[in-house]
Amino acid sequence: MPFAHPARTRSGRTARHRLAAVTAATLLPALLAACAGDASADAPSTTAATAALPTEVPAGTTLVVGDPTTQKAVEIAGDDLDSDLGFTIEWANLSGGPQTTEAFRAGALDVGAVADIPPIHAEWTGLDVKIVSAVYRQDWQENPIYEFGVAPGVDGVESLEDFAGHRIAYSPGQAQGVIVLRALQEAGLAQDDVTLVELPSNGDVYATALAAGEVDIAPIGGVQIARYLEKYEADGAHTVRHGLRDDPSHLYAPTSVIDDPAKAAALRAYVQLWAQAKLWVHDHPEEWKAGYYVADQGLSPADADYLVERAGIPDIPADWSEAIARHQETIELLAKATGNDVLDAADLWDQRFAPVEAEAVAAYREKEAG
Repeated sequence: MPFAHPARTRSGRTARHRLAAVTAATLLPALLAACAGDASADAPSTTAATAALPTEVPAGTTLVVGDPTTQKAVEIAGDDLDSDLGFTIEWANLSGGPQTTEAFRAGALDVGAVADIPPIHAEWTGLDVKIVSAVYRQDWQENPIYEFGVAPGVDGVESLEDFAGHRIAYSPGQAQGVIVLRALQEAGLAQDDVTLVELPSNGDVYATALAAGEVDIAPIGGVQIARYLEKYEADGAHTVRHGLRDDPSHLYAPTSVIDDPAKAAALRAYVQLWAQAKLWVHDHPEEWKAGYYVADQGLSPADADYLVERAGIPDIPADWSEAIARHQETIELLAKATGNDVLDAADLWDQRFAPVEAEAVAAYREKEAG
């Protein structure tokens, strides 16, 4: 059931939109129905990609958003972010590519937050989608998202070249799987030079597999890195940094959503809120640690410190040319590994949203400065 946004304590305004929590359970009937039917979202898009994005959101418009992190940022930031967008946002408790794409097919979700791989796989499975936002890390070399964990007792693995002959945890279709492929490419190794062990990259599955000796090497991220070393470094476990970019973060949406003028206008406004929320989180580490990592996620203060210290500086580019070129390289790498057709990366990006993000960044910085 929708709940009202908290009253604005500084300006006295009340939110015109409602924030509703839509759980995965409420989406399940629609997902099952989609699996049984013929999804119209798979039809090619008729979006006029050069037409100006609509800016007027009609009364009664609702945008269903699968972006739990931004939901919490909006709640914690309060009046620091102008989340009074003039339409209803229904927050869906969904994250990750597989869940998000299936919700798109069911018509149960309008936009989702992912890395750079799910849009590629969506297209390969016949679902027409577009990337509508992008954020990276300015200091991606110093603050990678993933490191390669090496199992206790596995000696001689100090670089990517040393991966040869070892068992590596691999999750096709997810960011963890792609960083494995990139690492092999960087080291000049073929897939036949290693043994790829398919495992889902959920939670602590990879760290557990390393500790149990099921794999020799696995990409682990976030607080799992610290926890893995804390538990097993004394037994010989360690990590290897890959030196590769692993920092893409995007919003993507079915083109059928963007083809709807009301939804497109709402999506335009949400992209701006999303970009400003990324900046706010970086600029307010103490509030984020306490409100999100500790209170919401149940992490210890030490774990929260670890994550914030390694979060990096957000980079929201006004021009997506370099990002698209890197995405093309990823597509070609994945296509070779999976046997799928090579897509044109530019077709996956709706570049009309790039200046929308840039405007949001400028507005946020002006407000902070003034």
